[in-house]
Amino acid sequence: MTNKKLELIENLESSVRSYVRSFPAVFTKARGYKMWDEDGNEYIDFFSGAGALNYGHNEPSMKQKLVDYILKDGITHSLDMATDAKVDFLHNLNEIILKPRNMDYKIMFPGPTGTNTVESALKIARKMTGRTDVVSFTNGFHGMTVGSLAVTGNSMKRKGAGIPLGHSVTMPYDNFVEDEEDTLHYFERFLEDNGSGVAVPAAVILETVQGEGGINAASMTWLKELEIICKKWEIVMIVDDVQAGVGRTGTFFSFEPAGIEPDVICLSKSIGGYGLPLAITLIKPELDDWIPGEHNGTFRGNNMAFVTAAEALTFWKDAAFEKNIQENAAIVTEFLDDMIKKYPEMKGYRKGRGLMQGIASDIDGFSEKVAEHAFKRFMIMETAGGQDEVFKLFPPINIDKEGLRSGLETIELSIKDALTSMGIDKGAIKS
Repeated sequence: MTNKKLELIENLESSVRSYVRSFPAVFTKARGYKMWDEDGNEYIDFFSGAGALNYGHNEPSMKQKLVDYILKDGITHSLDMATDAKVDFLHNLNEIILKPRNMDYKIMFPGPTGTNTVESALKIARKMTGRTDVVSFTNGFHGMTVGSLAVTGNSMKRKGAGIPLGHSVTMPYDNFVEDEEDTLHYFERFLEDNGSGVAVPAAVILETVQGEGGINAASMTWLKELEIICKKWEIVMIVDDVQAGVGRTGTFFSFEPAGIEPDVICLSKSIGGYGLPLAITLIKPELDDWIPGEHNGTFRGNNMAFVTAAEALTFWKDAAFEKNIQENAAIVTEFLDDMIKKYPEMKGYRKGRGLMQGIASDIDGFSEKVAEHAFKRFMIMETAGGQDEVFKLFPPINIDKEGLRSGLETIELSIKDALTSMGIDKGAIKS
């Protein structure tokens, strides 16, 4: 780092910082799918705040609603008191999202982060079942607080807790076993056999597409079969839709194509619409038996986020909005498949679905090189997986076709750069 502002960060900020290391620039402005640094360089953003900016940066209608709200001295902080902003959000969520999908849930406001909604989900499952253990899945990621870490697979992040993480059992995710063994049959055998050492859990928690874990997508059949097991054994089914939800996979909720009805749904990141902190936990009414104040949080009443979130939900009134996401997803799928055929030297294969896709490479360090070269070409994208083996595409879900294709062209150039810089045979590369 030679920039003085970056030197200040290096000198003063904790060593735990990460993204500033991957993207060493001082950003000053952002709009839509673009960001600008202090030198005026324009970047294409295929990172979208790790899924917190599904609608892009400074979306105009949300920005105007937020500015108007601030200028009229709207309430900023209110704990869980009643405000117009909160009422508007609840109304829009119920009328635009839940009712049309025949979904009956109580809406809980935990603290405003992903790990907060997960902690509340784990707590209500344990409270309502009287059981302690929770089953999670290999490569899952659910947050950085102790309860969430206990159901997270990444060993580096788990180690950071500094204490033993208990009351959780890890089972293999869909397609985790190379011989394509039915992983849910394996799970149910543990439940059936009194000698397995695994008691019937309070809950299972899963992502339908594992973001940080490597863009692993569960099949719809697997999700449906898991729901059947949960109902049979009276296990609370928790879907963590913090990253995969709010349109990221092509539908508002990532599990919609499977036709399942989770008992608890965790949402954060882009539920706020504008990048402002907000989280909600959707709970089936029969499970919603909290004592008032039993789970609270000082910043669960983030009214500015309510304002932008309520406006963001209006986009979903028009079926064309969701259709456009799916059209863009199809373009991404076609592009990635083409890259795999065009550049076999990278030994890649496509993962994920919707606008949550990427290419995993069997070459150590290759995906990191692609992301590194993308940044040199003024594009922001990141890697995923236990070994950072996947370079992933997270463009805004409302990106226009011109922006999408421009980003894809940059990615192809970055693939070429990575192959060249690593000295990999370039027989398939065309100038």
